[in-house]
Amino acid sequence: MDITFKKAEILKDHPEDSALGFGTVFTDYMFNMDYSPAEGWHNPRIEPYGPIEMEPSSMVLHYGQAIFEGLKAYKTDSGEIQLFRPEANLSRLNKSGHMLCMPELDEEFILEALIELLKVEKNWVPGAAGTSLYIRPTIIATDPYIGLRSSNTYRFFIILSPVGAYYPEGFNPVKIWVTTDYVRAVRGGVGQAKTAGNYAASLYATNLANKDGYTQVMWLDGVELKYVEEVGSMNIFFVIGDELITPELNRSILSGVTRDSVIKLAKSWGLKVVERKISIDEIYEAHETGELKEIFGSGTAAVISPVGNIKYNGKEITIGDGSVGPLSAKLFKDLMDLQYGKTEDPFNWIMPVG
Repeated sequence: MDITFKKAEILKDHPEDSALGFGTVFTDYMFNMDYSPAEGWHNPRIEPYGPIEMEPSSMVLHYGQAIFEGLKAYKTDSGEIQLFRPEANLSRLNKSGHMLCMPELDEEFILEALIELLKVEKNWVPGAAGTSLYIRPTIIATDPYIGLRSSNTYRFFIILSPVGAYYPEGFNPVKIWVTTDYVRAVRGGVGQAKTAGNYAASLYATNLANKDGYTQVMWLDGVELKYVEEVGSMNIFFVIGDELITPELNRSILSGVTRDSVIKLAKSWGLKVVERKISIDEIYEAHETGELKEIFGSGTAAVISPVGNIKYNGKEITIGDGSVGPLSAKLFKDLMDLQYGKTEDPFNWIMPVG
């Protein structure tokens, strides 16, 4: 398919890199493409960023049939633009789409479209340390129908947003609240998909956590409320003794690209990495015995987010001395150095945009 281009009449002013927050500013252009049973995916186009016109009866608005991804473009010291493991994100997008009964995308074509969009918007990639261009590919159901079934028509789009740090704390330890009253997902549901409803399900408990001074919620399994699954915007890791432990993928945990990168990077250093069930009680017991060394989250938005405190059943514990742990710091630096082209890439994770 040929990608058409529609030029914007007016271009936006670019914010200063130092003023960037997260997800509030959007670039001049977006990519759009439509799906129908008769034509398949068709009409790929780069056009000015703007509203999407849809019927009030569009199925996404009523039944939540929506999926998305999050990845970033980075500017190197030499001014080149590069992506970090984009194929993994597009593969996961199709996996999410399969669970939400959506038509499969041609991942190779979508990657080409993304690169074309980034070439158009290359001046929007910020260059200050810690900044990047956040990329949000999304699919939504567009049938004008309020009967319960999967949609026949869809819109795929990619929007771009120059961003700074995800958390106001920056690369400093965050405080996490463990809830036993609410669950995010259960096995057999769509917890492993990156779908809008999972995040809607997290909002109420997250608001409660925020009011109590905590940044995010640590979710326990939806059956026994015993085993740690993930944190609102991150997968989670624990350094206990000489092991780096993360909850195993159990069909209710999102398979994070950064999670996988952390595992591969840590193993390349000779660390013992274990994917298994881990209960919240085990974490507190490890803290009591002094075996709990670090906790950190991983995700595209924050990369690595050290955890300084967690609160469970009214008892708050401090991890180590409450500061950034050595493994968290090393993982953050090494991943960032790879993403910004400061070190060689032994894993073939980096894709130049050109």
